[in-house]
Amino acid sequence: MRQISTSAFEIAQRFVGTKEVAGKMANPQILAMLKLDDEWPEDDSVPWCSAFVNYVAWLLHLPRSKSLRARSWLDVAVAIEPEDLEVGLDVVVFQRGIGRQPGPEVRKAPGHVGFYAGRQGGGILTLGGNQGDMVSLASYAGTRILGCRRLA
Repeated sequence: MRQISTSAFEIAQRFVGTKEVAGKMANPQILAMLKLDDEWPEDDSVPWCSAFVNYVAWLLHLPRSKSLRARSWLDVAVAIEPEDLEVGLDVVVFQRGIGRQPGPEVRKAPGHVGFYAGRQGGGILTLGGNQGDMVSLASYAGTRILGCRRLA
C-alpha cells in the first residue's frame, strides 16, 4: 500500500483566493476556521491569520496553537532559526503594525502568522490567511520576524 504524504503548505495552497465577504455577511469557510478555536467571532472582519494556520494544522493532525492570536504560534512545536526555514514544514510569526512593536516575549500584541513559502528579494514569502483580506502569498521584511516554528 502506497502512503501519501501531504504537507501543510500543500493543503494551504488549496485555499488560495478564499476571500472575506464585505459587510455583515461572512465567508462560511473563514467563519468555520475562526469558530474552530473560539466562539466570539461573528463574521470574517476580524484578524484570521492564526485561524487559517490552525485550520490547516488541524486538518493534518499537526501541532497547533488553538488560539486566534498570531503570536500564540511562538509556543507551538519546535523553534528554528530563520535561515533554517523550509517550505512545507514551517510557519513564521511576524510583528504587525507600524512603528515600534514589542518583541516575541509579549504574546498579547499584534502579530501575523503564515506558512513559509520561500524568499523573494529581501523578504520572506508567506502563504497565509488575512493577507489582503484573503488567502494569498505575501512578502514580509525579515526584520519583522518574531519567530519560526517547525510543525512536522
